[in-house]
Amino acid sequence: MSFVIAIDGPAASGKGTLARRLAAHYGLPHLDTGLLYRATACALMDEGLPLDDVEAAVEAARGLSLIDFDEARLRGREMGEAASLMGAMPAVRAALIDLQRNFASRPEGAVLDGRDIGTVICPNATVKVFVTASPETRAQRRALELASRGEEVDYAAILEDVKRRDARDSERSAAPLKPAADAVLLDTSELDREQAFAAALAIAEGGRMKARA
Repeated sequence: MSFVIAIDGPAASGKGTLARRLAAHYGLPHLDTGLLYRATACALMDEGLPLDDVEAAVEAARGLSLIDFDEARLRGREMGEAASLMGAMPAVRAALIDLQRNFASRPEGAVLDGRDIGTVICPNATVKVFVTASPETRAQRRALELASRGEEVDYAAILEDVKRRDARDSERSAAPLKPAADAVLLDTSELDREQAFAAALAIAEGGRMKARA
């Protein structure tokens, strides 16, 4: 039986870091599905197309290759906001479903993080974790991340971005951000990176043992 870990949560909750560390711990491939939406937005921007051009966005999504991502560019603040717009388009989400499910269907399993992994992409995942933290904590983390890359930081603007993305992601009609009914909630607001990883690993081990029983 393959071992699939689905990690969902809002922006800057720490889900990506936890997903990468869990993947490394178990020797599993990892997919940050948010990069798919960022790459779709990036393709439109490179072509000078408006971000509300659904037809062009769907075409860009269908043409994505997982090996072509420039992560340094895609992880910028501007691209994060644009990705949220892409994620609100049902047609774009539909165009990316097979790519994500194919990644998750590897015999050994996989770790995927995003906003609808446990609810839509991998509803039968072995382990489901919904990672969250307060908006203020997430804004501070994002500010530190951007500063470490040499970008200008405006905490108030970042906090506003976080709240706006939370609202858009939670209220969209297609695959809204919400915990799967059987997901384990992990609030990292008061946890440092090692504490958060220890908690996530305990959840993963508990899920794996339950699946084997």
